Amino acid sequence: MAQLIATDGFTLGAYDAMPKGEARGAVVVIQEIFGVNVHIREVCDGYAADGFAAIAPALFDRVQRGVELGYDQAAMGQGIELAMQKVDQGNALLDLQAAIDEAGRHGKVGVVGYCWGGLMAYLCACRLEGVSAAVGYYGGGIAGVASEAPTCPTMLHFGEKDAHISMSDVDKVRGARPEVEVNVYDADHGFNCDHRESYDEAASKLARERTLAFFSQHLGA
Repeated sequence: MAQLIATDGFTLGAYDAMPKGEARGAVVVIQEIFGVNVHIREVCDGYAADGFAAIAPALFDRVQRGVELGYDQAAMGQGIELAMQKVDQGNALLDLQAAIDEAGRHGKVGVVGYCWGGLMAYLCACRLEGVSAAVGYYGGGIAGVASEAPTCPTMLHFGEKDAHISMSDVDKVRGARPEVEVNVYDADHGFNCDHRESYDEAASKLARERTLAFFSQHLGA
Protein backbone atom coordinates (compact mmCIF):
# COMPACT_ATOMS: atom_id res chain seq x y z
CA MET A 1 0.00 0.00 0.00
CA ALA A 2 1.19 3.48 -0.87
CA GLN A 3 0.37 6.69 1.02
CA LEU A 4 -1.41 9.77 -0.31
CA ILE A 5 -1.76 13.18 1.33
CA ALA A 6 -4.89 15.22 0.62
CA THR A 7 -4.83 19.01 0.52
CA ASP A 8 -6.28 19.19 4.05
CA GLY A 9 -3.30 17.19 5.33
CA PHE A 10 -5.07 13.85 5.79
CA THR A 11 -2.98 10.80 4.91
CA LEU A 12 -4.74 7.81 3.37
CA GLY A 13 -3.61 4.49 2.03
CA ALA A 14 -3.78 3.44 -1.59
CA TYR A 15 -3.07 0.25 -3.51
CA ASP A 16 -0.97 0.82 -6.59
CA ALA A 17 0.09 -1.42 -9.44
CA MET A 18 2.68 -0.52 -12.03
CA PRO A 19 3.02 -1.84 -15.57
CA LYS A 20 6.13 -3.46 -16.93
CA GLY A 21 7.95 -0.76 -18.83
CA GLU A 22 6.75 2.78 -19.39
CA ALA A 23 3.14 3.55 -18.47
CA ARG A 24 0.63 4.39 -21.20
CA GLY A 25 -1.05 6.76 -18.78
CA ALA A 26 -2.69 6.26 -15.42
CA VAL A 27 -6.01 4.98 -14.08
CA VAL A 28 -7.44 5.80 -10.67
CA VAL A 29 -9.64 2.87 -9.63
CA ILE A 30 -12.47 3.88 -7.30
CA GLN A 31 -13.71 1.25 -4.88
CA GLU A 32 -17.14 -0.22 -4.34
CA ILE A 33 -18.76 0.02 -0.90
CA PHE A 34 -16.60 -2.96 0.09
CA GLY A 35 -13.31 -1.08 0.40
CA VAL A 36 -10.03 -1.69 -1.38
CA ASN A 37 -10.58 -5.44 -1.19
CA VAL A 38 -9.14 -8.27 -3.24
CA HIS A 39 -11.42 -7.51 -6.21
CA ILE A 40 -10.39 -3.86 -6.43
CA ARG A 41 -6.74 -4.85 -6.15
CA GLU A 42 -7.25 -7.34 -8.97
CA VAL A 43 -8.85 -4.59 -11.07
CA CYS A 44 -5.76 -2.45 -10.50
CA ASP A 45 -3.51 -5.34 -11.44
CA GLY A 46 -5.52 -5.80 -14.62
CA TYR A 47 -5.04 -2.21 -15.70
CA ALA A 48 -1.33 -2.46 -14.91
CA ALA A 49 -1.14 -5.57 -17.10
CA ASP A 50 -2.65 -3.48 -19.90
CA GLY A 51 0.09 -0.89 -19.51
CA PHE A 52 -1.45 1.69 -17.19
CA ALA A 53 -0.20 2.86 -13.82
CA ALA A 54 -3.15 2.06 -11.54
CA ILE A 55 -3.96 3.34 -8.06
CA ALA A 56 -6.93 2.72 -5.78
CA PRO A 57 -7.25 5.18 -2.87
CA ALA A 58 -8.70 3.80 0.35
CA LEU A 59 -11.68 6.14 0.64
CA PHE A 60 -12.88 4.70 3.95
CA ASP A 61 -9.64 5.56 5.75
CA ARG A 62 -11.07 8.76 7.23
CA VAL A 63 -13.63 6.75 9.19
CA GLN A 64 -12.07 3.28 9.40
CA ARG A 65 -8.71 2.13 8.08
CA GLY A 66 -8.02 -1.18 6.41
CA VAL A 67 -11.59 -1.95 5.33
CA GLU A 68 -11.76 -5.04 3.12
CA LEU A 69 -15.24 -6.53 2.97
CA GLY A 70 -16.67 -9.56 1.24
CA TYR A 71 -20.02 -9.73 -0.53
CA ASP A 72 -22.44 -11.34 1.94
CA GLN A 73 -25.41 -9.54 3.46
CA ALA A 74 -23.55 -8.48 6.60
CA ALA A 75 -20.76 -6.98 4.52
CA MET A 76 -23.32 -5.24 2.32
CA GLY A 77 -24.89 -3.58 5.35
CA GLN A 78 -21.53 -2.51 6.73
CA GLY A 79 -20.42 -1.14 3.37
CA ILE A 80 -23.63 0.83 2.86
CA GLU A 81 -23.28 2.35 6.32
CA LEU A 82 -19.68 3.38 5.63
CA ALA A 83 -20.22 4.78 2.13
CA MET A 84 -23.63 6.36 2.52
CA GLN A 85 -23.69 7.49 6.16
CA LYS A 86 -20.16 7.88 7.51
CA VAL A 87 -17.96 9.01 4.62
CA ASP A 88 -18.23 12.70 3.81
CA GLN A 89 -18.50 13.05 0.04
CA GLY A 90 -16.45 16.24 0.00
CA ASN A 91 -13.63 14.55 1.86
CA ALA A 92 -13.79 11.57 -0.48
CA LEU A 93 -13.34 13.96 -3.40
CA LEU A 94 -10.33 15.52 -1.67
CA ASP A 95 -8.83 12.05 -1.37
CA LEU A 96 -9.60 11.28 -5.01
CA GLN A 97 -7.95 14.53 -6.09
CA ALA A 98 -4.84 13.41 -4.19
CA ALA A 99 -4.90 10.11 -6.09
CA ILE A 100 -5.42 11.89 -9.43
CA ASP A 101 -2.53 14.25 -8.71
CA GLU A 102 -0.26 11.34 -7.81
CA ALA A 103 -1.32 9.36 -10.89
CA GLY A 104 -0.58 12.38 -13.08
CA ARG A 105 3.14 11.66 -12.71
CA HIS A 106 2.56 8.87 -15.26
CA GLY A 107 0.77 10.92 -17.92
CA LYS A 108 -2.89 11.63 -18.56
CA VAL A 109 -5.27 10.26 -15.94
CA GLY A 110 -8.50 8.33 -16.29
CA VAL A 111 -10.81 7.40 -13.44
CA VAL A 112 -12.93 4.26 -13.29
CA GLY A 113 -15.32 3.45 -10.48
CA TYR A 114 -17.59 0.58 -9.52
CA CYS A 115 -20.86 0.70 -7.57
CA TRP A 116 -20.46 3.67 -5.15
CA GLY A 117 -17.23 4.33 -7.03
CA GLY A 118 -19.22 4.68 -10.24
CA LEU A 119 -21.00 7.69 -8.77
CA MET A 120 -17.71 9.07 -7.46
CA ALA A 121 -16.12 8.64 -10.91
CA TYR A 122 -18.91 10.75 -12.39
CA LEU A 123 -18.38 13.42 -9.73
CA CYS A 124 -14.64 13.36 -10.45
CA ALA A 125 -15.44 14.10 -14.09
CA CYS A 126 -17.63 17.04 -13.06
CA ARG A 127 -15.78 18.56 -10.12
CA LEU A 128 -12.10 17.61 -10.03
CA GLU A 129 -9.05 18.71 -11.98
CA GLY A 130 -6.64 16.63 -14.02
CA VAL A 131 -9.13 14.01 -15.25
CA SER A 132 -8.85 13.24 -18.97
CA ALA A 133 -11.52 10.51 -19.11
CA ALA A 134 -14.00 8.94 -16.68
CA VAL A 135 -15.83 5.61 -16.64
CA GLY A 136 -18.52 4.57 -14.17
CA TYR A 137 -19.84 1.05 -13.66
CA TYR A 138 -23.37 0.72 -12.21
CA GLY A 139 -23.08 3.95 -10.26
CA GLY A 140 -26.18 4.50 -8.16
CA GLY A 141 -27.17 8.12 -7.72
CA ILE A 142 -25.84 9.47 -11.00
CA ALA A 143 -29.37 10.37 -12.10
CA GLY A 144 -29.56 12.68 -9.10
CA VAL A 145 -26.49 14.66 -10.16
CA ALA A 146 -26.94 14.44 -13.93
CA SER A 147 -27.56 18.19 -14.06
CA GLU A 148 -23.81 18.50 -13.51
CA ALA A 149 -21.84 18.34 -16.76
CA PRO A 150 -18.61 16.34 -16.98
CA THR A 151 -15.61 18.36 -18.12
CA CYS A 152 -13.98 15.33 -19.78
CA PRO A 153 -15.17 12.44 -21.97
CA THR A 154 -17.32 10.14 -19.84
CA MET A 155 -18.66 6.61 -20.31
CA LEU A 156 -21.16 4.77 -18.10
CA HIS A 157 -22.04 1.08 -17.84
CA PHE A 158 -25.32 -0.19 -16.36
CA GLY A 159 -27.03 -3.56 -15.98
CA GLU A 160 -30.59 -3.91 -17.23
CA LYS A 161 -31.41 -6.35 -14.39
CA ASP A 162 -30.01 -4.05 -11.68
CA ALA A 163 -32.58 -3.76 -8.88
CA HIS A 164 -30.61 -0.86 -7.38
CA ILE A 165 -30.63 1.37 -10.48
CA SER A 166 -33.84 1.60 -12.49
CA MET A 167 -33.86 1.92 -16.25
CA SER A 168 -35.88 5.10 -15.76
CA ASP A 169 -32.88 6.54 -13.92
CA VAL A 170 -30.61 5.43 -16.75
CA ASP A 171 -32.95 7.17 -19.18
CA LYS A 172 -32.78 10.33 -17.03
CA VAL A 173 -29.00 10.30 -17.36
CA ARG A 174 -29.24 9.82 -21.12
CA GLY A 175 -31.73 12.64 -21.43
CA ALA A 176 -29.77 15.06 -19.28
CA ARG A 177 -26.33 14.24 -20.65
CA PRO A 178 -26.50 13.17 -24.32
CA GLU A 179 -22.73 13.72 -24.60
CA VAL A 180 -22.08 10.86 -22.15
CA GLU A 181 -21.77 7.39 -23.67
CA VAL A 182 -24.21 5.12 -21.82
CA ASN A 183 -24.02 1.35 -22.28
CA VAL A 184 -26.61 -1.09 -20.94
CA TYR A 185 -26.02 -4.83 -20.57
CA ASP A 186 -28.28 -7.83 -19.99
CA ALA A 187 -26.79 -8.15 -16.51
CA ASP A 188 -27.26 -7.38 -12.83
CA HIS A 189 -25.60 -4.94 -10.44
CA GLY A 190 -21.97 -5.86 -9.85
CA PHE A 191 -21.66 -7.74 -13.15
CA ASN A 192 -17.96 -6.92 -13.43
CA CYS A 193 -16.99 -8.60 -10.13
CA ASP A 194 -16.15 -12.29 -10.42
CA HIS A 195 -16.35 -12.61 -6.62
CA ARG A 196 -20.11 -11.97 -6.71
CA GLU A 197 -23.01 -14.17 -7.73
CA SER A 198 -24.11 -11.39 -10.08
CA TYR A 199 -20.91 -11.67 -12.14
CA ASP A 200 -21.63 -11.84 -15.86
CA GLU A 201 -18.65 -12.88 -17.95
CA ALA A 202 -19.97 -11.64 -21.29
CA ALA A 203 -21.04 -8.23 -19.95
CA SER A 204 -17.81 -7.84 -18.00
CA LYS A 205 -15.69 -8.66 -21.05
CA LEU A 206 -17.54 -6.27 -23.37
CA ALA A 207 -17.57 -3.42 -20.83
CA ARG A 208 -13.86 -3.86 -20.23
CA GLU A 209 -13.11 -3.84 -23.97
CA ARG A 210 -15.08 -0.62 -24.34
CA THR A 211 -13.40 0.93 -21.32
CA LEU A 212 -9.89 0.07 -22.48
CA ALA A 213 -10.60 1.47 -25.95
CA PHE A 214 -12.01 4.62 -24.34
CA PHE A 215 -8.94 5.09 -22.16
CA SER A 216 -6.61 4.36 -25.06
CA GLN A 217 -8.36 7.06 -27.09
CA HIS A 218 -8.47 9.75 -24.43
CA LEU A 219 -5.29 9.11 -22.45
CA GLY A 220 -3.17 9.24 -25.56
CA ALA A 221 -2.06 5.62 -25.21
